[in-house]
Amino acid sequence: MHKVVRSLLVSLTAAAVVAGTAGVAEAATWSSSDKWATWSNGGYTVRNDVWGGGAGPQTIWANSSSNWGVWANHPNTGGVKSYPHSAKNVGRTIGSLRQVSSSFNVSRPGSGAYETAYDIWANNNAYEIMLWMNKQGAVGPIGTKQTTVSAGGHTWDVYRGSNGSNEVFSFLRTSDTNAGTVDVLAVLNWIRTRGWFGDVTLGEVQFGFEITSSSGGLNFTSNSYSVSAS
Repeated sequence: MHKVVRSLLVSLTAAAVVAGTAGVAEAATWSSSDKWATWSNGGYTVRNDVWGGGAGPQTIWANSSSNWGVWANHPNTGGVKSYPHSAKNVGRTIGSLRQVSSSFNVSRPGSGAYETAYDIWANNNAYEIMLWMNKQGAVGPIGTKQTTVSAGGHTWDVYRGSNGSNEVFSFLRTSDTNAGTVDVLAVLNWIRTRGWFGDVTLGEVQFGFEITSSSGGLNFTSNSYSVSAS
């Protein structure tokens, strides 16, 4: 193919991707390219959360707290660039809860570097519990592997460490999935049984995409997400 023609086709393809993404965002109930954009809906908060250094542009859109997504174009460099997510605050001790469960369904790219993950906070962010449902590319958890366990309806490789601000427990599902239900309380009680924390207060249950790189622009979509606690 002639070089000029090939370059034109590449440019048109890129433009079509951006235009398609813009169309989704424009058609959505809410959208924003502000890195700290937030939107509240039905007791949940949706956040763009572009917090990492060296990040590129990212546009978030949402029709609800359940159905939302981002177009992200982060460079192929190390370090987390963003964690677009939807969050539900629980605000109760785990000992006072009878059940906390969550369901999700995502569509995600087959390239880039990221994981689809829950980020669960306890005791005013003293403890961070991450549940990795799938991963793509060169990404890895904080800390060292402790064990492999079946808890909350899934089998996980469990890592424990610290990011310098809080203790981090990372549960990496041993096989990737794009949809499912998690018994969040069972996972928290397993940690408590290990003696890693006590009867902590569960704060936000967040779910989204922790993106390290998405060079050229990639689409991430939450088709559905919900949290139930009682």
